[in-house]
Amino acid sequence: MVWRESVALVTGASRGIGRVVAEALCETGATVFVCSRDLAAVQVAAEEMTSKGGRVRPVRMDVSRAEEVRQTVQTILGEAGQIDILVNNAGIRRDKLLVRMRDEEWQEVLQANLSGSFYCIRQIIPAMSRRRYGRIINIASVVGFTGNPGQANYAAAKAGLVGLTRSVAREYAGRGITVNAVAPGFIETDMVLDLAEPVREQILQSIPMGRMGTAREVADTVVFLASPEAGYITGQVIHVNGGLYA
Repeated sequence: MVWRESVALVTGASRGIGRVVAEALCETGATVFVCSRDLAAVQVAAEEMTSKGGRVRPVRMDVSRAEEVRQTVQTILGEAGQIDILVNNAGIRRDKLLVRMRDEEWQEVLQANLSGSFYCIRQIIPAMSRRRYGRIINIASVVGFTGNPGQANYAAAKAGLVGLTRSVAREYAGRGITVNAVAPGFIETDMVLDLAEPVREQILQSIPMGRMGTAREVADTVVFLASPEAGYITGQVIHVNGGLYA
């Protein structure tokens, strides 16, 4: 799948799943705008992707700020002329048991993980609609379906993202725009690798396949959903979790 005329925007792309998604999209030949709140980090990521032949543009954007999203998207559209693929990956965690969770910890997580995706979709979808083509992929999570102690805010945001996905899919199916979500389970990222060994063992015992997934396995699913071949798939959640949730 080579899409040399395609332009993609990936949020939260300086590390983890977002970075690997951006790398995978680069391999298709697309031009990829990689976004993060940390400009220095995303510049480093972009330089490494460029050194491997990718067509990459680093951009600083805090998805939790609606006006910043508006300005950034308009700048990208002014430079590239189009955005064909949007991957909403940016997010944060503020894990804490419910009774100890402060209002700001609840709001920060919903703002970054749910509202941020809404802001990006709202700004980009008019341009997609005019061209009658677009691929939007939201990165959800298995905890949006199962829940998880200490993650009421994160799980609520990810569950909300699924509702957003399905609603926008219905609104824009007639405009040639597909909207889907990918829900990873436990993936080998820095965040998971930092867990204590007993916690990791407990996690592994809960996964029927007996291993954690890789960021590349998530990225390959995103790339398929972003491809022309996935044109009749919309409003769906694809679970990448080794059988942890079905």
